[in-house]
Amino acid sequence: MDKRVLLIGGGKSFMVTSIANELKSKGFEVITAQPDVTEIERIENKPSVYLIYVDDIEDMMELFVYLRDRTVEDDLSISVIGSHDEMEKIYGSAHRDKIAAIFERPVNVKELGQKMIEVVEKEDLRLQKKRILVVDDDGTMLRTIKSWLSEKYQVFMVNSGMAAITFLAKNEVDLILLDYEMPVTTGPQVLEMLRSEPSTSGIPVMFLTVKSDKESVMKVVSLKPEKYLLKTMPPAELIANIDEFFEKQKAKKFME
Repeated sequence: MDKRVLLIGGGKSFMVTSIANELKSKGFEVITAQPDVTEIERIENKPSVYLIYVDDIEDMMELFVYLRDRTVEDDLSISVIGSHDEMEKIYGSAHRDKIAAIFERPVNVKELGQKMIEVVEKEDLRLQKKRILVVDDDGTMLRTIKSWLSEKYQVFMVNSGMAAITFLAKNEVDLILLDYEMPVTTGPQVLEMLRSEPSTSGIPVMFLTVKSDKESVMKVVSLKPEKYLLKTMPPAELIANIDEFFEKQKAKKFME
């Protein structure tokens, strides 16, 4: 289990120091950072679990907007320490479902340490799931697909073909669900680029599209997508197709 936590807060704060010491006593590796976006961006190999101590909500709103955008792509686990009023403001700028735990001040440091063990254990289980990247220029479709798949899979989202290329330069995934029609760079063009690069040529890709005509299907056959799925299919059918793909992969590895 990866017991690493990025603790964000005023480094000289007595409470932040106490929290860091308690987490370390429970076996955590604690990486600390000021609530500064530039400083956080510079940290290499960041944990996926963040713990944020809010001491001035107005000064930290930029941080929460940044984290809201990052959680769409990187799927972070965020826990927050703050007052009731501060949490209401945070909910206005962050994805509520991304907040793994809330600790209202005054906080019991020992209880927080125990709760963070549970947060990390839950995150560890999530990280064992297969990783799926959904590529679609429709934000509503991205969120819908993620809501369907998140119970079984880690789901990452990007809204353009070039964003997918950028994401894959830094992240590994087990499957890509790729829209066919997108502005600037279409799905087939994205798949051509992926197949031309050794680092991405072997990533399984399924088209997920509204285009059901034979011409569109035949145009991408030579690129060897795993499947060609329609967005109009029921959620259960989409999940079944993905489950079947991973089961076949598992059986194939077992036979090797």
